[in-house]
Amino acid sequence: MSTAWPSAVLGELLRRSERTIALHPEATYKEVTVRMNGKGVVERRQVQGVEIASDRRYEATAGQFIISRIDARNGASGLVPDELNGAVVTNDFPLFDVAQDKLDPTFLNWMSKTASFVDLCKRASEGTTNRVRLSEDRFKALEIVLPPLDEQRRIVARIEELSAKIGEARGLRSAAHDELSAFQLSKSRSIFDGLCRERVPLESVCEAIIDNLHSNPAYDENGTVPCVRSPDVGYGTLDLDNARRTNEAEYVRRTVRGEPKPDDIVFVREGGGTGKCALVRQGQRFSLGQRVMMIRPNQAKVRPTFFLCQLLSPTIQEDHIGCLSKGSASPHLNIGALRRFPFALPNFDVQDCVIAELDALQSKLDSVKTLHSETFAELDAMLPAILDKAFKGELV
Repeated sequence: MSTAWPSAVLGELLRRSERTIALHPEATYKEVTVRMNGKGVVERRQVQGVEIASDRRYEATAGQFIISRIDARNGASGLVPDELNGAVVTNDFPLFDVAQDKLDPTFLNWMSKTASFVDLCKRASEGTTNRVRLSEDRFKALEIVLPPLDEQRRIVARIEELSAKIGEARGLRSAAHDELSAFQLSKSRSIFDGLCRERVPLESVCEAIIDNLHSNPAYDENGTVPCVRSPDVGYGTLDLDNARRTNEAEYVRRTVRGEPKPDDIVFVREGGGTGKCALVRQGQRFSLGQRVMMIRPNQAKVRPTFFLCQLLSPTIQEDHIGCLSKGSASPHLNIGALRRFPFALPNFDVQDCVIAELDALQSKLDSVKTLHSETFAELDAMLPAILDKAFKGELV
């Protein structure tokens, strides 16, 4: 921080707010939480007074500085936003009125997001490993550098200008990704809508359609065999690493209708993820949990990848599966309806061309996703660097 700026003790700039309100059992109150790593002050939940284990709580006012006793050392502090004016907090979240004739609240808010301020909070925290808490006395004894108010406001304006540019850059990158994703879906629809007009029932191109056992799996913390549930299936992806485990005996019981084979398709048939599906790859061994089923393409008629691409296309996802979600919190796909889905079945040459075209488009999308992630990482690193400069007096 700038050595040209004088220092000031926080206790001279912040006054603990002791304002409390009586809670009425039938009234509704907003509760507050403070996110770690400078992510802001947000609403935790809304509750009735009868649900709060106290008849009084501290009342927050917009613009007050709030800090978490437990997570101050993890960057959990900030200003109470306008939408949480009148919210209630416990003593674990001390509220402070800012001496605005000396300290601009927004200047303090940005400062609280810096690594140096978090380090100060770590020094002001005390206790054993699992019970480290901010000491209010030690916190108020901390010193920060304090430029004149005009300089504080200039710094805030410059930070917010640069922060807005970072946000704009993030928005443009997200918009580019969304546009390419929309183009991919549009292209997929165009391809599958434009294939042969005559369709065949989906079941006619399957060797088997295998439903899960309609019973809860017996999970085993020491088990070694994944049991796939709907959260483990994405749109074209299958995550076995994070799937829950069963033992060998449960695996045998759950695969009595058929063991997954390479090029089978795992399909989510009910719940919020209805329609998600993915190919089984070589070496993947698992059983099916609730809400998922398995489709085995007849490879004498259809390429498994072509089958998957068609299942993932808007022609199936929107026209035949999407309608299941309307008005239902937990959509359900009847296997009989799935068997009758109209399926485009061109010859293998056309199937191979479709696969190649969609693979090329997916490769471009993956490249954009990689660039997107890299850019976001760079943008995420920019704000801390800007704040570091700002509070060293180096931001012009």
